[in-house]
Amino acid sequence: MNSIASNLQAIHHAIEKAAHAAQRRVEDVTLLAVSKTVSAAAVRESYHAGQRAFGESYVQEALDKIAALHDLPLEWHFIGPLQSNKTRAIAENFAWVHGVDRLKIAERLSAQRPQNLPPLNVCIQVNVSGEGSKSGVSFGEVAELAQAVVQLPQLRLRGLMAIPAPAEGVAEQRKPFALLRELMQRLNAQGLQLDTLSMGMSYDLEAAVLEGATIVRVGTAIFGKRVYSGKNN
Repeated sequence: MNSIASNLQAIHHAIEKAAHAAQRRVEDVTLLAVSKTVSAAAVRESYHAGQRAFGESYVQEALDKIAALHDLPLEWHFIGPLQSNKTRAIAENFAWVHGVDRLKIAERLSAQRPQNLPPLNVCIQVNVSGEGSKSGVSFGEVAELAQAVVQLPQLRLRGLMAIPAPAEGVAEQRKPFALLRELMQRLNAQGLQLDTLSMGMSYDLEAAVLEGATIVRVGTAIFGKRVYSGKNN
């Protein structure tokens, strides 16, 4: 078995183990393969190993890859920082956006989403650790932004996303994920219909699944250490 296929198998096993421990259905957790800086050939290889959803952070690199792999039925997620001058390309080429943290960006995505495509699935990014260097809205700002985003015609607000500060041990890793899960529960109690928690990466996947992650974003554990070229904007 090649390395990408065996890596995918190991990650699915880890997801299954954590889901079982949390008494959850394993099919309720989607593995998003973070393919930024990864070659189209590696994405194709992972497709043949059963992977379907891929996450990209650099618009031009992603567009090149989408074009190169247009013959495959892949689901593309944009997971990088959102810049106003890149929203049209994202709205036209992706199925999901994981990092909405400003109404202006959401409005642009909705306005630029082609009418012949289904609404763009979006998650609001929450700064669960309160880090000044991290993107995302504060807990206190989420409800107002969510209520505004849900009104936009070409978007479908699916849930919340977070990248917590690194923590040692599963117990500490679970704490910010629990806060995000509880926040989504409160929003749903206010009338929203959110179903997605995009949280957890290679190093804290177990903690995320234990706390209800529905999408886990894994790159290094699938494709190996990334090599940045500096040409990924």
